[in-house]
Amino acid sequence: MEILRVENLTKTYGKGGNIIKAVDDVSFSIEKGQFVAIVGTSGSGKSTLLHLLGGVDKPTSGSVFVDGKDIYKLNDDSLAIFRRRQVGLIYQFYNLIPILNVVENITLPKDLDRDKVDQMQLKELLGMLGLEDRKTHLPNELSGGQQQRVSIGRALINNPAIVLADEPTGNLDSRASDEIIQALKMSNKKFKQTIILITHDLEIAKQADRIITIEDGRIVRDEVN
Repeated sequence: MEILRVENLTKTYGKGGNIIKAVDDVSFSIEKGQFVAIVGTSGSGKSTLLHLLGGVDKPTSGSVFVDGKDIYKLNDDSLAIFRRRQVGLIYQFYNLIPILNVVENITLPKDLDRDKVDQMQLKELLGMLGLEDRKTHLPNELSGGQQQRVSIGRALINNPAIVLADEPTGNLDSRASDEIIQALKMSNKKFKQTIILITHDLEIAKQADRIITIEDGRIVRDEVN
C-alpha cells in the first residue's frame, strides 16, 4: 500500500540567472512500512527534499501526497495540523523542551492536540527506547543518545503516517548512533512505521530496506537492499 507519492517536485532559490535548483523534478513513491534511506553529499538537496516531504517547506512546483492527500493543497492551519498529527520529525539536534521531563517531551504532540495519551502505548514506547528508568529526568540529565531516543518517542506518539529523520546520528558517537538506528529499525518492524532517513553515512543507509541517492537535487540511484 502506497503511503507517500512525490510527483515532479521542484524547489528553486534565487531569480533570473542565479536560480539554484535544490530539488529538481523529483518523483518517487514509498510503500507503507518501508524503511528508506536518502543519501547524498552535503548540498545535494536531501535535507531540502525531506522538509518538502514533511510540509515544513513549500515546493516551487510539484506535489506531495501523504496517505492519498495532496498536502500542499491544504491551507496553512490544516497543514500545521497535518504536520503535527501525520509526520514525525527527528532532527540532528534533539529540540527537546528543557523544562519538560522525558514523558512530558514525548507526549507533547498529544498535549498540543488536547488528546488523551494511551498509557499502554506510552509504556511500550518507553520500553522499546530503553527509557523506563528515565521517565522523570529532564533533558540536561540525559546523554545525547538518550535525548535522541526521547525525540524518537515524541515522533512516534501520534502514530504518524511517516517518520522523517534528518541526520539523527550526526551529533552522536558510534555507540549512541547504533542505538538510535536500532531504535528506528525496531519501530519499523514492531509498529510497521514508515521511516525516511536522511544520512551521509553509507553504513547506516545499508541498514534500510531501500536507498535513494540524490545528487544536485535529482535522484541518480534507487536501490532495494
